[in-house]
Amino acid sequence: VVQLTCHCCYLYEENEIKLLTAEIERLKNFGCLGVSPSLEGLRDENAKLKYRLNFLQKSLQEERSKTAKSMININSCLQEIFGAAIQAAYPDLENPPLVVTPSQQPKFGDYQCNSAMGITQILLKTKEQKVSPREIAEKISKNIPANECIEKIEIAGPGFINVHLRKDFVSKQLSSLLMNGVQPPAVGKRKKVVVDFSSPNIAKEMHVGHLRSTIIGESMCRLFEFAGYDVLRLNHLGDWGTQFGMLIAHLQDKFPDYLTVSPPIGDLQAFYKESKRRFDTEEEFKKRAYQCVVLLQSKNPEFIKAWELICDVSRKEFQKIYNCLDITLIERGESFYHEMMKDIVKEFEDKGFVQVDDGRKIVFVPGFPVPLTIMKSDGGYTYDTSDLAALKHRLCEEKADILIYVVDSGQSVHLQTVFAAGQMIGWYDPKVTRVAHAAFGVVLGEDKKKFKTRSGDTVRLIDLLEEGLKRAMDKLRDKERDKVLTAEELKAAQTSVAFGCIKYADLSHNRLNDYVFSFDKMLDDRGNTAAYLLYAFTRIRAIARLASIDEQMLRKAAREEVLILDHEKEWKLGKCILRFPEILQKILDDLLLHTLCDYLYELATTFTEFYDNCYCVEKDRQSGQIVKVNMWRLLLCEATATIMAKGFDILGIKPVQRM
Repeated sequence: VVQLTCHCCYLYEENEIKLLTAEIERLKNFGCLGVSPSLEGLRDENAKLKYRLNFLQKSLQEERSKTAKSMININSCLQEIFGAAIQAAYPDLENPPLVVTPSQQPKFGDYQCNSAMGITQILLKTKEQKVSPREIAEKISKNIPANECIEKIEIAGPGFINVHLRKDFVSKQLSSLLMNGVQPPAVGKRKKVVVDFSSPNIAKEMHVGHLRSTIIGESMCRLFEFAGYDVLRLNHLGDWGTQFGMLIAHLQDKFPDYLTVSPPIGDLQAFYKESKRRFDTEEEFKKRAYQCVVLLQSKNPEFIKAWELICDVSRKEFQKIYNCLDITLIERGESFYHEMMKDIVKEFEDKGFVQVDDGRKIVFVPGFPVPLTIMKSDGGYTYDTSDLAALKHRLCEEKADILIYVVDSGQSVHLQTVFAAGQMIGWYDPKVTRVAHAAFGVVLGEDKKKFKTRSGDTVRLIDLLEEGLKRAMDKLRDKERDKVLTAEELKAAQTSVAFGCIKYADLSHNRLNDYVFSFDKMLDDRGNTAAYLLYAFTRIRAIARLASIDEQMLRKAAREEVLILDHEKEWKLGKCILRFPEILQKILDDLLLHTLCDYLYELATTFTEFYDNCYCVEKDRQSGQIVKVNMWRLLLCEATATIMAKGFDILGIKPVQRM
């Protein structure tokens, strides 16, 4: 267990090093470093202790080196400081409220601690003491420990504690960011995260309904990976079940030589519709489809071959979309868990959770009115069975510490029932393992109804992406970008804008809500859109370039220059840049990615305020020649762009140098 403090000291390891050093000294007194054969066992113990000591010292050194480069979460630091102050002021209080937030107005400082009001209520209820919040705030303030980040504190109103940060502290953190790059905040022990997302069905095309799961899941994975977690990205494909019976039967009729000649199935969606129509209207075909299911589930080689052919056609179509959106996944569909389902049923039976209802085997979970059906009356398995098998495999075989299902809100009751069943049978303890449903709303058309084509069909995802590319190029040509960019730069800008805008339009909305899909809104270069942010980013990157300042000069300046933050807009921008770690921590906690989008937009608008008020490069008004470069301000530009670039990377958006 590594215990982090605000100053990133590893107390556990340091204490163990002290104990081990003392133990080695004790063994020396017994003559363990001598050569007496009778002390061989003690020499072994001494060697082990010395090895452990060397290992811990090296480990501690490496962690300190890594943490020294990490961005400090200022909010967390202040919480530790105020937590210590509250503990010192009120040692008898158990779990006192600890509320630290950024201030909304400069006159109230940079951060606020609003714990005094909550403590007032606790003292009144538990100890029947009537103490004013202001008096409590004063007592907390007197117990603030020595630290490197607080310049001064003020008590305002009924008991708000306003915190003013030290400018040299903020300047130092910005310099560290410029020298070390955007390093993730320290998160302690490396945990394993399994994310289940995208999950289309074989033989059906990906449609707009798959867009949200795919985009949100990818972004979550990127965030956890950046934060240092071990992430497993799983695509839970619908690649098993009764629908494959009708598909294989139709394949046999349409391409009888499929075992020797690869069938030219161009349009799998049409192929699926044809087989479904026959299944619904031809009784003989329907019977044969059921026989095909039985033969497939018994692993008949010919039917496995047919199944693989159909899956391969789908995979190629899915991959086209994943390539466009830069999505990385490991396929692990329902078929992967098929062999485990028998054991799942047996485990629930052995523990006495199974009831038989009209031939079905069902499991009632406390708190949920609808039972899980783990075996049908014909002996077949269900989605409930495969989802339970997947849950157990991820918890017990993959050893996931965090398990996230990025699935639409309509599946909420089903997933919560499955999670509760896993908890009931003892697969995990929610106090130890986090199992979460990252639910999301539906995509609506501009008429506020479910997004459909004019003919009422579901919108194919590939068509949507191609339309995005067309609209992005039209927008760039309207802005006459085709006259100033090379063909290669124009193509890169088109791709960046098209796919970036589609992703950002989704991620910038609270995932719990439905959102209206509108190309016009997402391609608008005003307001909180990817088009605006991408353009702002290219402008920021161009400032140093147009002043003939290259990366090497910026790196040298970062080592040597002190970032002056005297102007109010410099100060505001510097603080905004350093809020990045606390934004990421919030998203790691609540999995709401729109917070990052809101932050990036705030950062871009704060930068605009800074740039409009603070000259970075001063030019002669007549000649236009550069007369002065304010390097510390160029460093603020670079720090802003560095944070924006990492934010884009987490969101899966690719910026370009010229737009």
